[in-house]
Amino acid sequence: MTKTKFTFNPKVGIDNPVMVITDEADSAAGPAPRLCVLKRDDTASYGFNLRVERGSPGHVVRSVVAGGVAERCGLRDGDKLLEVNNCFVCDISHPEVAGKIRVSGNQLCMLVLDEGAYDRAVSEDQDLRALVRAQKVEGCESPRLCHIAKEPGSGLGINFTPVEGERGRFSVSLVEGGAAERAGVCKGDRLVWMDGAMVSGLTHSALGKMVKKCDDHITILVIDSESDKSYNQRRMPILPAMATPCNLPHRARRLHLVPGPEGYGFLLKLEKAPSQRAAHVLREVDSGSPAEEAGIQDGELLLEVNGESVECLEHEEVVERVRRSGQQVTLTTIAPQGLRFYTKLGLSPVLFCEGGAGEAERPRGAGERTRLCVVQKGPLGFGFNLVHMNPIPGTFISQLAPGGPGQTAGLLEGDLLVQVNGHDVGDKCVEDVSVLLKEGGTNLSLLVVNNKHSSNMRRASSGTDTTASELAPGGPGQTAGLLEGDLLVQVNGHNVGDKCVEDVSVLLKEGGTNLSLLVVNNKHSSNMRRASSGTDTTASEDSGSRRSSRTVSDEDGPSAAPVDRNL
Repeated sequence: MTKTKFTFNPKVGIDNPVMVITDEADSAAGPAPRLCVLKRDDTASYGFNLRVERGSPGHVVRSVVAGGVAERCGLRDGDKLLEVNNCFVCDISHPEVAGKIRVSGNQLCMLVLDEGAYDRAVSEDQDLRALVRAQKVEGCESPRLCHIAKEPGSGLGINFTPVEGERGRFSVSLVEGGAAERAGVCKGDRLVWMDGAMVSGLTHSALGKMVKKCDDHITILVIDSESDKSYNQRRMPILPAMATPCNLPHRARRLHLVPGPEGYGFLLKLEKAPSQRAAHVLREVDSGSPAEEAGIQDGELLLEVNGESVECLEHEEVVERVRRSGQQVTLTTIAPQGLRFYTKLGLSPVLFCEGGAGEAERPRGAGERTRLCVVQKGPLGFGFNLVHMNPIPGTFISQLAPGGPGQTAGLLEGDLLVQVNGHDVGDKCVEDVSVLLKEGGTNLSLLVVNNKHSSNMRRASSGTDTTASELAPGGPGQTAGLLEGDLLVQVNGHNVGDKCVEDVSVLLKEGGTNLSLLVVNNKHSSNMRRASSGTDTTASEDSGSRRSSRTVSDEDGPSAAPVDRNL
């Protein structure tokens, strides 16, 4: 049988929707990933499903439509994903991978491995990242999506020069210290895309007219010349979905909220956007509420609930999704002007979302006393184990997988689990906590105390931290179960581990006649550091963490049930 090798036509390039890219490789050299470039029309689908199957690692391609875009581009049933648009996906959650494909637009690059080779690689503990790196040229950089605003006198600070002998390819020259240079553009970069349009089919004159038509700003996709050559050698298109954002004026935000006694503290309304399309709008953000603490601003548009798009949902469906989230919810929001910005560029507004799995909302680590870590399950699990450090009560985080979902979410080795999805676990055994994790689905909200801080909790009674002190014998605090020296973790659902005593006092005063206090006893916490090093300690008689919810006043009356808002 005659074997015909694919010949790349530079005049057709990535605009050929049936282009199939495969690299010939000796099978003895190890598994050979394949690069599949898919391009579809606005009304078409890619023609495949993506699944995670029980007992089988990885994100697997199924139900490839005969004659569809995916099949024509070389994708096969059973293929497993290594990368989506140059992003390694083997260790991230299935919803996140599906989201990357969804926001890619009408063009998609996937690096895949056939099912048998992928499963063998996993069973033999091969490094899949190393396998991917072997396919790339060392030093190849990602493209950059740069937003440039005109300045008085110097304008955009950028010029485009045709690359000799190559139609539709332009090199960048800059005004030193100008707007373009400060926006992240570098001298000698290659221009790929401008304000939503690829420039590969343009003449220099047509490009000049595009620049003149821009208002007071442009958004361009650029890449350094050496990386440009590498992409061309691999026959890989350069897409905005692969880019590092530089100087973008608007970005969506992914915010994690834990409800307080009165809910999340905002209203969700259905309103008409300037485009006359219906939009789900966040309104009436309560002062001091979880919504305000998360940074939600009145008038922001809701794009996703727990990573799922709400664009095509009825208003009642969106409200119900938020309510069903239980003890925590993740909302993706953007300002109205931000949505207009990305719509004009033809890009998804969640493409460069802040606060996602790959970009922490704030630094998490040893500097924080108590932390709320939201962990999204990956193909290989959550990326950590649980352990009981006998004779110390409590459940601790151990064996964190490097780069896994747990570590990415901010968990640290030896962290003490205080809550799982809003449920107190301080007095539960490891087996019971494991059951809670399994029942939690693909997203876990874990409240933890770091062992580096917990060793200092006993000293907190001298005034360095917020602790319970001077308990009146038989008073409401003691009756509710508070102990001398207890460390406050939450007040009415608000984390207070990183707050000063004065701020916590304000929360207590604003809490009314009923306070719900989550505390860690200092006898338990002071032993954590020694427990993690294996030194024998005496077990505390108290449980690791408790919730005391009683009326804190001179009258020992019954507690009032919290009243929930709409959300």
